[in-house]
Amino acid sequence: MSNYHLAQVNIAKMLAPIDSPVMADFVNDLDRINAIADKSTGFVWRLKGDEDNATALRVFEDDFLIINMSVWESKEALFNFTYASQHAGVMKRKKEWFHNMSDMHMCLWYTKVGHVPDPEEAKERLKYLNEHGESPYAFSFKGQFTAEDALTYSPKN
Repeated sequence: MSNYHLAQVNIAKMLAPIDSPVMADFVNDLDRINAIADKSTGFVWRLKGDEDNATALRVFEDDFLIINMSVWESKEALFNFTYASQHAGVMKRKKEWFHNMSDMHMCLWYTKVGHVPDPEEAKERLKYLNEHGESPYAFSFKGQFTAEDALTYSPKN
């Protein structure tokens, strides 16, 4: 549906402080990977702080939890960036920098074109996914939901 885009949030719990040697390769690669995202087909927006990335933003009470948020024209566009670009190399190394999280740490949802989601909205969607499972309100790449599904879905409280 052309009136909707796909929003995503991804959180990660760092193994060490962002300025530590453990995180150096991750931090040093951020600008390059973000530039790839910015130029990717279907990219719309990403959450940024003062450093042109979101690593300094504290959305959670845990200083080791970092957030990544973006909006894409479609699930296919996000999937292609995530798994078919140089970003995939970063994904292969995530265990070097981040703890394995038992809860869902990535969430997708549809948003109206022009709407810029904020971290509170993202936290709500991620919480909903963890408490209720996949639905048109909050889902993972495995979810086969459409924007039309999201329009008719009423989330549980």
